[in-house]
Amino acid sequence: MFWNEKIETLKGKDLEQLQLKRLKWTLSQVRHVGFYQQQLREGGIGADDIRTLDDVRKLPFTRKQDLRDGYPFGFIAVPLSQVVRIHTTSGTTGKPTVVGYTRRDLEAWAELIARNLTMVGLKEGDVFQNMVNYGMFTGGLGFHYGAEKVGLTVIPSATGNTRRQIEMIQDFGVTAIHCTPSYAMHLAEVAEEIGAELSTLRTGLFGAEPWSDAMRGELERRLGVTAYDSYGLSELFGPGVAFECPERDGLHIWHDSYLVEIIDPSTGEVLGPGERGELVVTPLVKEAMPLLRYRTGDITMLLPDECPCGRAQKIARITGRSDDMLVIRGINVFPSQIEHVLLGIPEVGNQFMVYVDRVNHLDEMTIEVEINRAHFSGEIADLARIQKKVVKELRDTLELRTTVKLVEPGSLPRFEGKAKRVIDRREGV
Repeated sequence: MFWNEKIETLKGKDLEQLQLKRLKWTLSQVRHVGFYQQQLREGGIGADDIRTLDDVRKLPFTRKQDLRDGYPFGFIAVPLSQVVRIHTTSGTTGKPTVVGYTRRDLEAWAELIARNLTMVGLKEGDVFQNMVNYGMFTGGLGFHYGAEKVGLTVIPSATGNTRRQIEMIQDFGVTAIHCTPSYAMHLAEVAEEIGAELSTLRTGLFGAEPWSDAMRGELERRLGVTAYDSYGLSELFGPGVAFECPERDGLHIWHDSYLVEIIDPSTGEVLGPGERGELVVTPLVKEAMPLLRYRTGDITMLLPDECPCGRAQKIARITGRSDDMLVIRGINVFPSQIEHVLLGIPEVGNQFMVYVDRVNHLDEMTIEVEINRAHFSGEIADLARIQKKVVKELRDTLELRTTVKLVEPGSLPRFEGKAKRVIDRREGV
């Protein structure tokens, strides 16, 4: 079992001393990276300038574009001969981010995943189906090695071929699954279509994209699991940065391995507990690719440390990404807010797409959502009633008028990996 009680419950001065020691080590490690050599020299920052944890604010931010500009090995702090694995991000908006790992990095990463799995009660005897990509994406191998470390029976099913995935769950007696929440919803949909029972499932681990509490309830009802939220980024090893405990009231971020701040994404000002902003993380144990104050782009806030499980340092569930946030006529909108509203309306399904256009100099948002055939009589008047209801619920939550189009069940795209539900067609946005 990977219940490291001393580390996981560390608080106060003991935690500060450990974090400060590891922050100083990280600062010495990044001096092997040309980008940081220049940044620290220009900022006049020396090793003696970091005396307390608050001094982290003297250090420069690191942005995703910085990592792309360093492609492929500009941020590697060790000789390439010591890099035993390379992962990359998808690179859908430019050059991918390259992430390197030493053997020690891989061991640390597997340990963090093992802590997460143990925290939610998984143990030897559980059968774990890992339904995420096993290529350059970090989710597959990250969870795989952590699950093996715990002693789970691992099925590396990867993505796709949903009917075969369902067969494996049934044939192998799978008790726990890991995938994106959008793919889990698709899995439930296909299982219902073919009348497949998934009676052995007990635990669902879902991450890689923001998802709402309404979707949690839907997944639990349809799959028969207890659903837990997983958070990570390839730049910070991958999955395993933060995870929900059985309380499911925020995600515990592993404070011995990550120093976290919340900032105003516009000004860079550091915000206090309870104030929502962009998550900034300084990893404290990364050997091959150490980073300083990495701007994740993810929107969350720090929560009070008190948790019945005894573990410390929590962040709220991710609302969305700062670059996924839509600004429609001056109002901030996240796709997860739309999802939450739609899942609360039984007459429509869980699949939707959002289109944003600029018409006569005004932003217009159109939401296509599949109708739930079980709640539709087939009458035109019934369609009009449902459409009006959806428009009202969205307006009440978003404080924004939207256009809603009801479409046939099964007509919108399904996603095996991260869902892309927003298409912004405004020029220059």
